[in-house]
Amino acid sequence: MTGSTSWALCLAALAGAPTALGAQAVLEEFSYDHLRPSGIQADIGFLGSSDLEATVAGGVRLDAGRFAPRFRVLLGVSYYRSDFDAAATTRFESRLREIVIDPSGDDTIRVGRVSWADIAVDADLQYAVVETRAGAVFAGAGVGVHFRNGSGPGIAGTFVEDALDGVAAALNLMIGGELRLSGAWRATIDARGVLSSELSTGSVRFGLMYRLPEAR
Repeated sequence: MTGSTSWALCLAALAGAPTALGAQAVLEEFSYDHLRPSGIQADIGFLGSSDLEATVAGGVRLDAGRFAPRFRVLLGVSYYRSDFDAAATTRFESRLREIVIDPSGDDTIRVGRVSWADIAVDADLQYAVVETRAGAVFAGAGVGVHFRNGSGPGIAGTFVEDALDGVAAALNLMIGGELRLSGAWRATIDARGVLSSELSTGSVRFGLMYRLPEAR
C-alpha cells in the first residue's frame, strides 16, 4: 500500500467518524426509559362532520411521557353522541326507497331521528414545536379505534341499526398546546381531525391537565 493511499484512507475514516457519531447520538435520544405517566387531562369541546349535527365531545387523556426530548406519547379515551343531519337522513331514506318493493309507488319512508354514539381510544405521538417554562405548542399524528353504536326509534331492531354498529380504525392529526397556570396545573387546547373510512370528524377541545409530581 502506497503512502498516498494510506493518507486517503485515514482522511476518509476521519471524515466519516463525525457523521457516524452524530447519527448514533440522535438514535440514543430515542428511549423508552422516560415513558411513564406524566400528566392527566380532562377536556371538552365541539365536534362536527359532514353527516352529523354539531355536538359536544369530551374525554380524558394520559401523558405517557417522553419518547425523545421533544416527542411525547399521549393516550386518550373520548366520547360523543350526535344525530345524523337532515341531508344525510334524506340520502338514507332515498337509498331505502330504491330497495323497497312498492308496486303502487305511494309508500312513504321516514326513518326519523337516527343517532350515532362513538367511543374512541387513541394513541398519539406529539412533537413540541415550541416549549418554554410558560407552556408548549404540540403537533402530531396518531391512530385510533372507534366503537360506534347507531340507534333510533325508526331503525330499532333492524338491519339498519346493525349496519351502523361496529368498530373502525382511524388516523388522527392534531395541533394544540398547554399553558402553565399554577404549580402542577395546565390549561390545554387541541384542534383534532379524525380520518376514517366511515366517518371523518373535526373538533376543538379545551381542557385542564394535572402534571404528576415526577414530571414537573
